[in-house]
Formats: sequence, structure tokens, C-alpha cells
Amino acid sequence: MAGLKTGSPTPQALTVHGKSRVLEVVFSDGAAFRIPFELMRVYSPSAEVKGHGPGQEVLQTGKRDVALEGLEPIGNYAVKPTFSDGHDTGIFTWEYLYELGQQEAALWAQYESRLADAGVDRDAPMAPKGHDHGGGACGSH
Repeated sequence: MAGLKTGSPTPQALTVHGKSRVLEVVFSDGAAFRIPFELMRVYSPSAEVKGHGPGQEVLQTGKRDVALEGLEPIGNYAVKPTFSDGHDTGIFTWEYLYELGQQEAALWAQYESRLADAGVDRDAPMAPKGHDHGGGACGSH
């Protein structure tokens, strides 16, 4: 299957917890994660967030209260969330969800470091498109 390595854990259950704003994922190897929507949003695997290459990442801010409005299955290998801020272009493979859950503490630390380096708060509104915070946005999104 596309997006899956042989023997990779696959989700056995996906539960959207709207009130606490987390996606709970239970994997076939017994691992279970409660991934905050904010973490998913700021680490979306989309070009809007990751850019079109190394060094083009766009620092996401103002996503603390983002909600998950939809979660569409993509084949047998991923889901595509729709967030309350309108973002709906990231495809989250099972491996990527596993990575987000497994690396949550390190990813939060990295995010906080990027915010500090850019001199912005995580609750700051997003900068206008084409005006980035610590990433070389191409300005075409």
C-alpha cells in the first residue's frame, strides 16, 4: 500500500475529542497517542506549512484553539483533516500520525524554540501571506 512500510503499525481506532481538541489514535502495536489538534495544525505536512523545500517552512501561530471540523480517509494509508481555520491540504499518513504521537514532547520544544527565535508568541495572529516568521515562504499560498 502507498504510504506504508512493511510491518508499520496501523491505526485500530481513531477518535476525535472535540472538547479537549485531541485526536486519539490507537495503533496495532499497542501504542496509543492523544495528538493535540494544534500540534497537527502547526506540523501539517502541507506545502502551506512545510514550504516547497528545506528552509521554506512557514511558522504557524494563533492555532491554540483550532478545531477539527472533518477527518476524511485517504485510501488505506492516511487521513485528511479539515481545521476550523480553513486549512485542509495536509495528508497525514499513519506513519506521520505515529511520529507526531511518539515525538510530541520534542516537537513542542522545537516549535517553542522556533517561536522564540522569531520573537512571536504562539497565540499571535498569523503574519500576512508573503511576510514570514522564521521561514522562507514563497508567498504563493
